[in-house]
Amino acid sequence: MSSPAILFGGPSPEHDVSVLTGLQAARALSQAGRPVLAIYWSKAAEFWEVDPGAEAADFVAGVPRGAQPLRLVAAAGGFVASKGGRLGRDRPLEIEAVVNCCHGGPGEDGTLQAALDVAGVPYTGPSVAGAALGMDKAAFGAAVAAAGLPSLPRLLVLPDAREPAFPGPYIVKPRFGGSSIGIEVWEKWSDVLAAVAAGGVHWRRGAVAEPYRADSYDLNVAVRVHPRLSLSLLEKPLRSPGSAEILGYQDKYLGGEGMVSAPRELPAVVPEGVAKGVADAASDVAEVAQIRGVARIDFLVEGDQWWVNEINTIPGSLARYLWVAEAEVPFSRLILDMVEEATARPSARWDATGADGLALRSASTIASKLG
Repeated sequence: MSSPAILFGGPSPEHDVSVLTGLQAARALSQAGRPVLAIYWSKAAEFWEVDPGAEAADFVAGVPRGAQPLRLVAAAGGFVASKGGRLGRDRPLEIEAVVNCCHGGPGEDGTLQAALDVAGVPYTGPSVAGAALGMDKAAFGAAVAAAGLPSLPRLLVLPDAREPAFPGPYIVKPRFGGSSIGIEVWEKWSDVLAAVAAGGVHWRRGAVAEPYRADSYDLNVAVRVHPRLSLSLLEKPLRSPGSAEILGYQDKYLGGEGMVSAPRELPAVVPEGVAKGVADAASDVAEVAQIRGVARIDFLVEGDQWWVNEINTIPGSLARYLWVAEAEVPFSRLILDMVEEATARPSARWDATGADGLALRSASTIASKLG
């Protein structure tokens, strides 16, 4: 009998947070009486089957004791374990769907999604296209603007780029990556160009810049479209005492249980017009970004103004902390709905219609095609 497989970790700066999310999800399904598999994706990009009841401390040194190596094989249709030895046979894992708990890196940018599509393994969360769009801040910003939704101007930081039409200070973010790592603010455009030109581990693939609104605050909402379009409570994340002006990685993730224990105002107290505008926009973004699973959409708010900022297609703890009170969805139910969606609404459907052999039959020799 097949079971959901929780996949977490991965070669990403957000590896540790992903481990927390994955273990929380595995524990929730186990406590709900559902058999579950746990697949750990190591920092070295190796897959391992691990105990679903493992604790976070088991992963501090890397692969935990007792883990069994796995391979993701397209021809075999998914994850397989080798029994080893000359007479050993591969043991395919019977997976109903992979619950993708990988944050950042190849687990959230479309790379893992493409591999699972080729292997024919159903999975939760964004498709290849949705993952790639969500991870690319330049592309997502352009898609939001094209949809006519309120957004701040966002531009690529290219070498020798002219000073933008909007004045400083400028907030600069990695073009590809999460919403909390590698973010800086500069007053002068020349300093932006110099910093990006100097390089950095998070800016190697480019950076984007937008106006820094010092008086704005973050407002987040989680969205899912299965079994129907629904929104969580609105959340206003709070900065820890003594932290930087920008809501960062420590504020969001280092409170003990990942984002579950991060400081926040929930539900957020905001003007009625802001709440309605943000809710309507979140529904629109769900269509623009082709949301699957659970995504978190982040907004910036200043007074009665608001702007769509970013999307997190696989949020920390799968945003379970937002589905409470009148928007309550038990964590196990949230995950099982994602599994149901993964099997009922495949991430990819390929079609060879039109490849009827006509072009092959009408072609002369290949040598003639080379001219």
